[in-house]
Amino acid sequence: MVFSVTTMGTASAMPISDRNPSAQMLSANGRLFLIDCGEGTQQQMRRCHFSFVKIEAIFISHIHGDHLFGLFGLLNSMAMYGRSAALDIYGPQALGGVLNFYRSYFGSEDLYEIRFHALTGKAPELVHTSKQLTVTAFPLNHKIDCYGFRFDETVSECHRQENPAYVGKSYAYCSDTAPFEALPEYVKGVSCLYHEATYMNDMADKATARFHSTAAHAANCALQAGAGQLIIGHYSSRIADTGALLAECKEIFPNTFAASDCDVFEF
Repeated sequence: MVFSVTTMGTASAMPISDRNPSAQMLSANGRLFLIDCGEGTQQQMRRCHFSFVKIEAIFISHIHGDHLFGLFGLLNSMAMYGRSAALDIYGPQALGGVLNFYRSYFGSEDLYEIRFHALTGKAPELVHTSKQLTVTAFPLNHKIDCYGFRFDETVSECHRQENPAYVGKSYAYCSDTAPFEALPEYVKGVSCLYHEATYMNDMADKATARFHSTAAHAANCALQAGAGQLIIGHYSSRIADTGALLAECKEIFPNTFAASDCDVFEF
């Protein structure tokens, strides 16, 4: 299976000229899964040449605006492009009210069904399955209800018999969160881990106060989880040089990459 993730937005709460708010597209053998949908996601999808109607499911980590404010426009554009297939949306329970508002005011004539799946679990929970992958949601440590997502390749029994050592590819998305003891276990052994790195170590007090992570926190999580590689993002607008964040990570976890908007990572 060909797995790739495109980091369409790498900013935190305040977008800047070369960074959009959080949004990623995971492609699994051509099937598309959108993770978070900050303001400007539609434009980023166009720049990255993603179809508006081929998204199989959307996963929203939490209802802070920098992870959500692009959703209404995208849902409306899907209708304008003639989407007819049902769309599964996963997110915290509070997202249900947001979607009900959209349906009431803007979605009455849409030709496709929005199927909302509320996340309420206090432990990892399998929430989505397809021919390509399974998706597990797990709670993060943020100011409000917030979830990370783990995507694991679905390996057929025939493939397992032919290749007993093959474990399948996997990707985990962790934003926004302060570090906590269980997180490395939730993402244990993933091929690729995305972890927010909002601040550098000299801003650790701000990270703690705002339930975010430093670059060192992200790197330690990847190290403890035994991840194959680490991608960092969700940078504070105060961070002009992501190279400094990257250097901080590499001291702990060398196989780290600092994402920019529209970067593509294959694994």
